[in-house]
Order: sequence, then structure tokens, then C-alpha cells
Amino acid sequence: MGDKKGFLILSLIVVLAVMALSCKTLPPKQGISEDTQFNHGRISQAVYDLTREEVRLFVEKLNQIIRARDYNAWLRTLSQEYIDLYSSQAKLREISEEPLMKRAGIVLRNLNDFFTRVFIPSRSPDRVQIDNIDIEFVTSTKVRAFTTRTNNAGQNQREVLYDLEKINNDWKIIN
Repeated sequence: MGDKKGFLILSLIVVLAVMALSCKTLPPKQGISEDTQFNHGRISQAVYDLTREEVRLFVEKLNQIIRARDYNAWLRTLSQEYIDLYSSQAKLREISEEPLMKRAGIVLRNLNDFFTRVFIPSRSPDRVQIDNIDIEFVTSTKVRAFTTRTNNAGQNQREVLYDLEKINNDWKIIN
């Protein structure tokens, strides 16, 4: 197992070195954001595969955090934007007013309540199969992670798991 991990790390270093040496960075056009200029076709298979594996490992770690109900570890997987949004009293009140929450008598008061009463139940690790994860690039640093599940009618359905952004070389959950 250690050899496989070492090979993966070495492969990552090689791919990143090749990318760094072969990429030409163009300055953004005036008035157009980087997100608008992103060209999905410029993602190589190697970058896609590497990113998919990074996201798979991130989701695997997140599943462990959810199983352990480790709030502090979960906080480290969140972008500041996500923390700010789901800590706001307005957002907590909005979620608490949803019919399912009202019927259950759940009132969210803080981010920890959101983690234990909403996030954990909606992201049960038993439902998120890490080997069945796919990604879609949104920008060069943002991806949407999907899983495919079979519904009661036997049809495959693609479901969004997380929107992620690579921030300071770590994947973080974003809105």
C-alpha cells in the first residue's frame, strides 16, 4: 500500500512539473473573470485523472470525518465562504423554516447544529461510494464532484456531492 501511495505522489509531482513547464499563462482579458475564460477542453486526461483521485481521497477523508462526527475536522474541509454562509443567522433561519425541518421541530442555532442536524444526515458515508466518484471542472481550480446512484426504478442517476475549490493546495467545500 505504501508503494502505491509513493508511486501516486511521484506521478503527481511529474505531472505537475510537466504542466508547469508546458503551460503558457495568458493574462486575463480586461473586464472578464478567470472563470469566464476557462476552457474545459484544455484539461488533459492526466490532469483529470489526478484531480479525480485527489477528490476521491478528499471524499474518503470526509466520509471518515462524518462517521466520527468530528466537527473540528469538518471545519478544516470548508472554505471561509461556506463557513460564513452557513454560520449566518439568516441562512440558519431559512433552513430551519423548510417543511421537513419544521415537522421535525429542528431549529438551527449555529454551524455545529447545521453539521449534526443537516450535513451529516444528508451525506451519510454509507451512501457515498468513493469508487463511484466523477468530477466536472468548473474552472481550473474548482470542480463539482458527482456520484451515480441507482434509484428505486433501477435507473442510474447522477447526483452532485460537493462543489470544491483548491485553496492553498487543499480541496475545500464551497457553496
